[in-house]
Amino acid sequence: MSGLLEGAKNLVSRGGDLGERLDGLTAATDAATGRLDDEIVDEARGVVNKAQGRLKLSADHTVVGVAGATGSGKSSTFNALTGLELSAVGVRRPTTSWATACVWGSEGAQELLEWLGIPERHQTTRDSMLDTRRETHELDGVVLLDLPDHDSTEVSHHLEVDRLVELADMLVWVLDPQKYADAAIHDRYLQPLRTHSEIMVVVLNHIDRVPEERRESMLGDVRRLLDQDGLRNVPVIPVSAKLGWGVPQLKTEIAQRAAAKRANKSRLSADIKTAAVKLAKASGDAKPRSLAKPRVEALEDAISEAAGVPTVVDAVERSVRTRARGATGWPLVSWVSRLKPDPLKRLHLALGEEATQLAGRARTSLPQTTAVERARVDTEVRTLADEAGAGLATPWREAIRRASVARMGDLADRLDASVGGVDLNAERLPLWTGLVRVLQWILIAIAAVGLVWSLALVLSGPAVGEATPSVAGVELPYVLLIGGVGLGLVLWCVCHLMVISTARRRARAADSRLRAAVSEVSRELVVDPIETELAAYTSLRHGVAKALR
Repeated sequence: MSGLLEGAKNLVSRGGDLGERLDGLTAATDAATGRLDDEIVDEARGVVNKAQGRLKLSADHTVVGVAGATGSGKSSTFNALTGLELSAVGVRRPTTSWATACVWGSEGAQELLEWLGIPERHQTTRDSMLDTRRETHELDGVVLLDLPDHDSTEVSHHLEVDRLVELADMLVWVLDPQKYADAAIHDRYLQPLRTHSEIMVVVLNHIDRVPEERRESMLGDVRRLLDQDGLRNVPVIPVSAKLGWGVPQLKTEIAQRAAAKRANKSRLSADIKTAAVKLAKASGDAKPRSLAKPRVEALEDAISEAAGVPTVVDAVERSVRTRARGATGWPLVSWVSRLKPDPLKRLHLALGEEATQLAGRARTSLPQTTAVERARVDTEVRTLADEAGAGLATPWREAIRRASVARMGDLADRLDASVGGVDLNAERLPLWTGLVRVLQWILIAIAAVGLVWSLALVLSGPAVGEATPSVAGVELPYVLLIGGVGLGLVLWCVCHLMVISTARRRARAADSRLRAAVSEVSRELVVDPIETELAAYTSLRHGVAKALR
């Protein structure tokens, strides 16, 4: 539990700006996954994992790796710094792939050594029983590693060196006067680490073997090679591990960096910057963008056409018109309209609440999408993707194109189910149609009364007619007959106009619902995947900017 608390305390005290930059790189790496080159993404993720692991460990220790080629005197330099014969020298050096560690101040170092992967048999604490001499506290907090020879013929040695070079907070490169220009170390390690110059020191060992008059020129030559590698700020220290020349200076250099507690943060900062720069270079520098609303609407229009929305809207208008006419027409003849097939039922489109209940159970009978309509949809999808990716780097353009068509195979079925599931509101007629039907029957009854009464007058003769009531000089039976029929015709004409208006209004409402359903499908299958890619690009840009801040 104390280890976890200590780790949490380290995160709080050491996070700060470095923690924010690491968060930015994490976000950028997540956004780049599956979109940018896997090698670059994996490298960035490795930096994230390493940094997160290092930040949880001891902030009081600085890991210093001593690296070099066979015969460079790397182990002798390591022994000179520790004051102990911990690493075998020359031909007596064991052929092991493990590094040797010497720790000044063991408190809190064990977890760090476990993270570094150093076996216990290769660990020594400088304040242990092995050291019986009086020792200064100059290197307190240093974890010194003697790495395997980077030019060893053993592959395991190469792998161990590469692994620990990635983990060390500070690197001491030991060069031999006879092989300091060897491309093996310059091309494989020094030049690729030019962004990490703040955490490196170069040692020219065996300086005692170089004639005194050549030493300055040789140091100048080493300086020139490092400058060519982009390591202008890396100090070069001449050392003779055998005679102790330059060892105090090297120890002081290490001690000062360890005391300042900057080496580990500098290493992580450089790693984060390097990974972020690679992500930024691979991703391009175009500004984040969003989809243009007119272009999205154009896509929805094309998909609506292909889904048969105009056909359904026309069917809704005709269905409502037929039903309303049957309900408001002259009752004696309106039954004829019921003999006409319902346009919506011919399309297998359910009416009213059945639309929701039957959605997805059966396909509609909408006309098949034509080649022209399919071509228009394909063109709109491609245009939308091209406009969304305009100006972006190739990986992002390709990611957007892939996303735009990834689910197009589901489009036809989803549209059919979506259109079939819309409540078109074609079955429910307005309340006024019921009132009209009652009024029509009343007028029919009035006309019937007038007709029967008129026939009775004709058959009964003039004597009865003189006693019949009249309205404005016209006998009442004729008024009832003519009025009932006339008002019925007027009512029919008025209702005809109202039916047309109602049918068109219902058609517009159905069009709106259908296009909303199509828009939902279009957004889910095409627009949202594209916007996801654009959001990922924006996240990467913001994450990279945060990591480089």
